Amino acid sequence: MPKNPNFTVYWTETAQKDLVGIIDYISRDSVESALKVLEKLKKEAEELDNFPYRGRIVPELKYHNIESYKESIISPWRIIYRIEDGKVFILAVFDGRRNFEDILLDRFIKR
Repeated sequence: MPKNPNFTVYWTETAQKDLVGIIDYISRDSVESALKVLEKLKKEAEELDNFPYRGRIVPELKYHNIESYKESIISPWRIIYRIEDGKVFILAVFDGRRNFEDILLDRFIKR
């Protein structure tokens, strides 16, 4: 895949809250495990500045012909992002074992 050094990665407020929630939850059992997950997720997101197109189209959205959102998986976590004008926007981070449609519905209801 081509390297794209001009991309900048931005975390949305929602994605930041997702990450904090994940780390808080894991740290209840093990701070060490939480820090390892945090490091893995942040590293994956940071690498999108050079390789933003390596992720796949989010399958649940592709089913509805929405192909502008990509995801990168660090099992079991899913990092959902969008590429726009030389920028990568991290939109969500969540446990891939959860139902994607339920997560979206929950977010729309809370707004």
